[in-house]
Amino acid sequence: MNQLPAAYAEYLKGKSESFTATVLPVLLQSVAEKTHGVHVVVTSHVVQAQTDPAVPFGEIVEGVA
Repeated sequence: MNQLPAAYAEYLKGKSESFTATVLPVLLQSVAEKTHGVHVVVTSHVVQAQTDPAVPFGEIVEGVA
C-alpha cells in the first residue's frame, strides 16, 4: 500500500471507524493516481468522498458538493 500524504493521515486522526472506512478508499485512490486531491462532503446523515480535479493532490477539502 502506498503511504498516505501527511495531510491525509492527519485528516483521519480522531475520526470514527465508519468515517474512516468511507473516506480511506478514496484517499488510497488519490494516492494511487497522484493527480487529484479529495473532496469530502459531511452532512448530518451522510459522508461522501471523491477525488476532485479542483483539489491539488495531497490536499482534502471538506464541504458541500
